[in-house]
Order: sequence, then structure tokens, then C-alpha cells
Amino acid sequence: MNNTSTATIRKAAAVCALLAATPLLLQMPSTMVLCLLGILLLSFILPSAPNRFVVILVLFATLALMLLEYRGGFGRDVAACMLALMLGLKCLETKSIRDLRSVLGFSLFLPFAALLNNQSPLSLSLSLLSLLCWLFLVQACSTGTLLWPKIPVLQSIKRMALHLLFALPMAAALFWLFPRISTPLWGLPNLSSQGMGLGDSMKPGQWLDTLADDRIAFRVKFTGKTPAPQQRYWRGPVLWDFNGIEWTRRDIDSLQKIAIEPNAKATGATIDYQLSLEPTERNYLPALDWPLVAPADYYLSDELTVYSDKPIQKITQYSGQAYLQPQASAVLNFATRQRALAYPLGFNKRTQALAKQWRAQSQNERAYIERVMQWIERDFSYTLATEEPGINAVDEFLFTDKKGFCQHFSSSFAILMRAAGIPTRIVTGYVGGYKNPYGEYWMLYQKDAHAWNEVWLENEGWVRFDPTAAVAPENILDTIQTNVGTEQYFGEKGLFSPIFDYSDFIKSNWNDWVVGFNAARQENLFKGIGIQQIQRWQLLILLIALSSVLSYGIFLFLNRKIKANIAPLEAAWLNLLATFERKDLAKHAHETALDFALRHTDKAAWSKPLLDISQRYSNCRYANSVLSEPDIHLLIEDMRALGKQIQSSSRA
Repeated sequence: MNNTSTATIRKAAAVCALLAATPLLLQMPSTMVLCLLGILLLSFILPSAPNRFVVILVLFATLALMLLEYRGGFGRDVAACMLALMLGLKCLETKSIRDLRSVLGFSLFLPFAALLNNQSPLSLSLSLLSLLCWLFLVQACSTGTLLWPKIPVLQSIKRMALHLLFALPMAAALFWLFPRISTPLWGLPNLSSQGMGLGDSMKPGQWLDTLADDRIAFRVKFTGKTPAPQQRYWRGPVLWDFNGIEWTRRDIDSLQKIAIEPNAKATGATIDYQLSLEPTERNYLPALDWPLVAPADYYLSDELTVYSDKPIQKITQYSGQAYLQPQASAVLNFATRQRALAYPLGFNKRTQALAKQWRAQSQNERAYIERVMQWIERDFSYTLATEEPGINAVDEFLFTDKKGFCQHFSSSFAILMRAAGIPTRIVTGYVGGYKNPYGEYWMLYQKDAHAWNEVWLENEGWVRFDPTAAVAPENILDTIQTNVGTEQYFGEKGLFSPIFDYSDFIKSNWNDWVVGFNAARQENLFKGIGIQQIQRWQLLILLIALSSVLSYGIFLFLNRKIKANIAPLEAAWLNLLATFERKDLAKHAHETALDFALRHTDKAAWSKPLLDISQRYSNCRYANSVLSEPDIHLLIEDMRALGKQIQSSSRA
């Protein structure tokens, strides 16, 4: 019979939901976190469930707030947030043990939802903690009533830890040996919010949030010599089209490169590197300039940007090779040249006039570009504190403001080039990076996002020019970075940098050996022990064999442990039953101790002693009858005496 109060049940449900939602709280918007915590707090403090009409009102208000927070989008993050909110509302209407068990069942989905979006060590640790609490609450209500606070806490924790310890070998076998596939068996939707990284457009002021974002974009480890800072340009989407304010690209720009021969012939040394990219929900992958060969499973576009067929929804690791000093070996076709020269004639007329004047005064294209770069170095400043541009944004920047960041510089430089008849495009990506001293790898943050220009010069091809980097160091004002294109870490190396460095080193190794463990890594695992190639069916056979051995070993261990820990009274009873079984008087599986004794009433001289012993044993084991130590010792002695009597008697 359930005597647990409704208030206690509701408190247990609220605690269970909170612990299960802990891994998700790190991923939910602060507004939705406060909303969920408020619902759970009400569930915890209210003595009884509110009216169903009130619950429905809270439901619709919560859903409306969620739609506003996510701007009507839908994806994995929205679905996970909705799951957490629905669980909180279930706690609000919880009344019975049955409701509590429903909460326990649904709460198990929350840690898995969190791991779909983030597989970091912190998320996994919080998920394991919530799982332990879930197991504890399952034990607390396993008898049909809530045992808390009567449940023995230490004993329950010890039992849970033992079970998890036994599960680890099987989990390790499944992780290392289960055949890996390149894509999941089910389709995962994208995140509703815009992913990290660079988009398909750029306009002044659009990147302010990105340039203040301390999240890591990717990590890089160079195989050989590390390139100089001025060579560490990580190529992303290329922008061609300008409408007067915004630079954009077309979907056709991301198609796979058709030409067999690249439009640039590599000269000089090559740079090899390993890159680990954080999820971006975008199709491009950063690559060190100039990437003339796409990493495995990806492809190059005509503009030499690396693309994937699907958005990057998980940590992605790949190898790359770059040639730092390409030399042109092809001619720019007419259509591409016209596109790289196009600009709206009705805007920024002062810039157009200046470009035509300076180009006419310059001996060649190189001389004109050098004059523009010297002007930027002499008269312009770098700052993030910029105002909203007007309709002639380039004119305002070049002749009035003369200060801005990479978006302003690259956009204005491109118009100056195009107005002078020089084909130009804007390349977005990342620049610089910070070297982690513990892992000997480089970290590039979202705030390292950058935009530069490529100019087509005859007999040279596309040549990189970075007008932002041309700004004199003394003219850099209030940027998060202390210098453009140099190594940074939260502005400068601070007191807590070693802590951040080492924590990221741990996360990097976690990504390499756990999150990034794919089919290729699995094959390399067996190559280390001399197996050059292993098939999926062979992996399955090995997994089944190893799992069988582990399962049988755990079974033997537990069986011996159970036998070793059986109470003396239980051991004496089992020995007595074994004696009867040897005399073909075995106890049936469905019989209780008393049923067994009653079945043999008046059959022999030992019938009455058996009935007495069975009654005393049943009272002690199942009727919560407390026996003193002398009484238990006497019962054990009587069992042993009866066993000897049965052994010496003839078959009844």
C-alpha cells in the first residue's frame, strides 16, 4: 500500500527532472533555463498539483516563449529544449507513484538529447551524474512506494557503482569493435539557430558578434614546420557579388571543381597539417591557403574552397596540404573576369572617381595596389566601434570615418580595385591562432574570423592582399585582438591561461580518441597489431565472441560473490533443500517454504520438525520477524540436525 504523500512524490519528480536536465542547461538559452527552473521550483514547493487549466496556460505560455527565443526555427536544440520543458510540466501535474515512474522514464531521454548536440567531457560527466541519480531514484520507488528517506543511501550507491563497473568492459568492447559507419542510421536535423562560422554574405557590422566570440572554431596540428603568422590564412567561402552594401555568393560557387588542371601551379615548400573542426552546421571546411588537393571525402570548388556534401554537424577531423606561394598557369575566363569586375555604378561615386584617377596615374597594376595599401597604412585605423553605414558605405569609410575592421577594409579595397579595372574577390576565413603549449597544436577562435582580398594579376593569377593587416600597429584602437594576424588568447596571455590551456588540451584529446573515433581510426587500431584490413563481419564476430567471454566472466564472478555473501541462515536452508533433493524430495520452484513442508505432512518422522523449521524460517525471512542471535543460531542448528536425520533415513 502506498502511504507516500503527494508532496514528497512531487519533490522527487522535480529533483529527478532537474538532474536529468543538467547537461541540457549548458546548451539552452538563458531565458528557457530560467523558465524550466521556475516550473521545477513550483513543482517542488506546491503541496498539490495545480488545476489542469493552469497547467495548459503554462504550457502555451512556455511554447510561445520558446518560439520567440528561437525565432520560429526548429532543430535538434529546439526539440531538446521542448523535451525538457514538457518533462517540467509533467512534474507540475505529478500526483502518484505512477506519475513519478513516468517522469523517471522520460527523464532518461534528456542526457541523450544533450549528447546529440555536444559530446564534450563536461556534457558526458553531467550525463553520467544524472544517470547515477536516475538509478538511485529508480531503486527508491522500485517497491511501489517511495522509500526515501528510508532507503540505505551508501548501500544503494555501492550497488550502482558495482553495476556500472561491470558494464564498462561491455561498453568498451562496443565502442572499439562495433563497425563504424560514416553516417548515422537516422537523419539528425540541423540546429535551429545559425551555426558557428562564416556565412554566405558579409556587410559592415555583421561580424561584431563573431569577433567577440571566444568559442573555438578549430584546432590545427602541423606535421612539420609551422608556417609564419603572415602565412596562416585559413580559407573559407569566397564572395563575389556586391549590391552596394552586402557581399554575397551563389550556390553554384560551391560546386565541385570541373577543371582537371588547377588554376595555379604550386611552387615552394608544402605544409601538412591535421585539423579538427568544431560543428558549424555549414558545408565549407577551413583549409590553409592554398589548398590544391581536397582532403579525403571532400572536394574543392573552382575558387579553391573545401566543401562537404552535408553540413558539418559533428567534430570533423581531416588532413590537409597547402602550397604557400602559388604561381598562375591559367587564364581568367571572360565570364569570371566580368563577375570579378562588377559593382553598382550608382553608389560610392567618390570611390570610383578616385580609383580611376589613381589608376591612370600609376605605371601598372602593382603600382596602383601599392599606392592604395600605403594610403591605408598612413591614414586609417582599426576599431570595432563603428557606426551603422549609409547607402554609400564605401565612400563614408574611405573619406569620412577612415576607421573600421576587416569587413570595411576588404569591401572598400575590392571596390577600389574593380573601379580601376582590376578583377577582385573577397575571401572569408580565419587568420592567426594561438599555440597551446601543452598539446603543441594551434587553436583558432571564432573571433579570429577575417576577410581579405584576392586580386587577379596577369601572369600571376589570384594574389592575396590583406588591407586590414596594412593598418599601422599604432593605429589599432579598441579591438579584442592586440594585433591583426598574430597569436592571441583573450587579448593577451593572462594569469589563468595555463588552466584554460590544459583544459582545452584534455578536450582536444577527448575529441581525438572518443568523439573523432571513426571507421578510419578503427582500421588504424587493428593495423597497430598487424591486421592490415578487417571487414565489418569480422568485427561483428570478434565483438560477439568478446562480449560472450565478458558476460560469462561477469556471471561467474557475481555468482561466486552471491554465494560467498549468503547469510548463514540462508546457506543452512539451501543445504537442507539440497539434502531433500538428493532423496528425490525436491522443493518445487513455485512452492513457498510452508507449502513445501505442508506437502510432506505426516509422511515421516521428520515432517513435524520440517513444518516447525519452515514456519520459523518464513517468519524470519518474509514476515519481518526479528529474531535474536541465539534464536537464529538455534534455527540453523535445527536445520543441520534435520538434514542429518534425512540423510540417515530411508526414502519416504
